[in-house]
Amino acid sequence: MNRWTTGQVSKQRNISVRTLRYYDQIGLLTPSYKEDNGRRYYSEEDLFTLEKITLLKSLSLPLEDIQNVMDKLSFRHILIAHHNHLQEQLTSLQGSIANTTSLINMIDLEGTLSWDRVCHLVHNVQPISKQWIDYFNDDESAFLQNALPNLNSNDQTTQQYASLLRRIEWCIQQSVPPESDEGYNIACELMKLSHETFNGDEKLMEKFWEVRKLPTLESGLYPISDEVLNFVEISIAHVQEKGTRQK
Repeated sequence: MNRWTTGQVSKQRNISVRTLRYYDQIGLLTPSYKEDNGRRYYSEEDLFTLEKITLLKSLSLPLEDIQNVMDKLSFRHILIAHHNHLQEQLTSLQGSIANTTSLINMIDLEGTLSWDRVCHLVHNVQPISKQWIDYFNDDESAFLQNALPNLNSNDQTTQQYASLLRRIEWCIQQSVPPESDEGYNIACELMKLSHETFNGDEKLMEKFWEVRKLPTLESGLYPISDEVLNFVEISIAHVQEKGTRQK
């Protein structure tokens, strides 16, 4: 039968000898075996008990409460509780990652951030609401949620849309008209990217564009200025008109 000294348990389980002795002192975990010379050893069952204590401590339970529930909970029950705790931590961490990614993308898009934006994302796991879903049927909504760019993500499609948006805003700031060569190039790239995003579904593309033009409070989509939306419409119309003339 395997037995372990306090020093061996301390090294294997990365827990201090002082802590193990304290557990022994308060009766939380006492080594099962004691030699005539006073040397004490932990059994395999003792190590399972130690693992229970460690898991319960990870749930932020005080030692007094751990003592009260140790004999009432099976190891499986404790593992389930620990698993649920980890899932909650994971959800919180994923929300924090998504919010941080959103802030990075917003800085890339806007060049700066207002405190209101930062505060909103810090205190909300879901930074952008999705009222726009209500304008589409279930199949369309499911498709769009997977296909549309997302500020919470650093995927290539999101970065491409962000880059085009920055170029449009630069044109507006520099008074470059949407019918210019740069406007033409932006429109061509945007049309190509949109075609890929919507899988060539022109009707769905047009339907989403109408929702995109709604006020942010109604759509829940990332706010884009009327100037940018107008630039997009004029530049795309220019491309389409030019293509028609060339036929």
